[in-house]
Amino acid sequence: MNYCPGLGYSQGVTTAGTARDTTTRTGPGAARQHTLRERNLELVARAVFEVPEPLSRAGVAAATGLARATVSTLVDQLVAARLVRELPAVTGGRAGRPAVPLVPAPRSVVGLGLEVNVDYLGVRVLDLTGDVVSERVVPGALHDSDPAVVLGRLGELAREVTDGVAASGMTVAGARLALPGLVDPRTGLLEVAPNLGWSSLDPVPLLGLGDLAVRIANEAKLAALAELAGGSDVAAPDSFIFVSGDVGIGGAVVVDRALFLGERGWNGEIGHVVVDPAGPRCSCGAFGCLEQYAGKEAMMRAAGLPPDSPLAALVARLAQTGAAAGGAQALPAGRALGSALADFVNLLDVGTIVLGGAYAELLPWLRADVEAVLADRVLAAPFVDLHVRAAQAGPHAALTGGAREVLRAVLAAPAAWV
Repeated sequence: MNYCPGLGYSQGVTTAGTARDTTTRTGPGAARQHTLRERNLELVARAVFEVPEPLSRAGVAAATGLARATVSTLVDQLVAARLVRELPAVTGGRAGRPAVPLVPAPRSVVGLGLEVNVDYLGVRVLDLTGDVVSERVVPGALHDSDPAVVLGRLGELAREVTDGVAASGMTVAGARLALPGLVDPRTGLLEVAPNLGWSSLDPVPLLGLGDLAVRIANEAKLAALAELAGGSDVAAPDSFIFVSGDVGIGGAVVVDRALFLGERGWNGEIGHVVVDPAGPRCSCGAFGCLEQYAGKEAMMRAAGLPPDSPLAALVARLAQTGAAAGGAQALPAGRALGSALADFVNLLDVGTIVLGGAYAELLPWLRADVEAVLADRVLAAPFVDLHVRAAQAGPHAALTGGAREVLRAVLAAPAAWV
């Protein structure tokens, strides 16, 4: 199920927590009654958020099967909690009481997305309509960095942004911190981030954000959730392999509109798939990993550019040589990426590949090689259609995915906000 195109509510995703529990239980009967109210509030919130066109109270009652009087009371509570907004009444040319359309409340309760990547720090705030209300992205060179310094700086950026939105009357519901590596959302620990040089780390206290509820997640998985939520003219498929290409390369698997997480949520590390055992040593300690051929710094070096050059410089260099020459110049990256993706497709039987991060912009110069290797190496290629497409979620998609997950948790338990 999906909430409104602006927010995107995805069922079956386990990276998000729930809002704080304010339930007061006075006995079995009271518990049942309170649970029923919580469930009905969620039903009403879903009815408001999941439709492309606003519903009235009568429309919500029809969609949920609840009595109109019950819906009216619950809607009033959601409006008072600033989760839902009433639009001006419309008559529709019919007799009777004018209908009052209900929509997600803008600039009220907001979610905070945070990210540490190898070459930037990011903060993004989304409201319940899916609009970005504030953001900061600061470039940096964070290889082998000090986590206390980096996370402390990210915390400062977050406080600057949240102080601004709070001064405008918005309430920050919580935050998701995206990290490029193996994270355990159950314990809140970062196990290892090879490109950052971090391991065995509890990152949240280092942010210094006080009582703000912050949870961690893998960068590529949050970016995949942003892609799944949509918001563009091109709808995301129900199942796809998502690959986020930057200095490091992360991946996520979406099956039937839900993240496939494996036993611990550590799947999708496609950047450390070995494509040439005789290749250069990777930051993870192995030899010939995909990142050494198709990571952003590797592609810069292959194009004769400094490894810390901006992506625009690589695009300009490739464009100058023309599409055909550009494809040849990017051949090591494209063929290496295609090789790793072929292994994933053979193992997972998911035929749509969504390329995000730097790959979304570089796809014109990568597509031919990637598709050629897929056609050659995927066993099922003669019998199925394999699709390679650019991500639609935009730059720094993990920030969007993180903020959306915060708001998804709010809408999954709206009673905590009433």
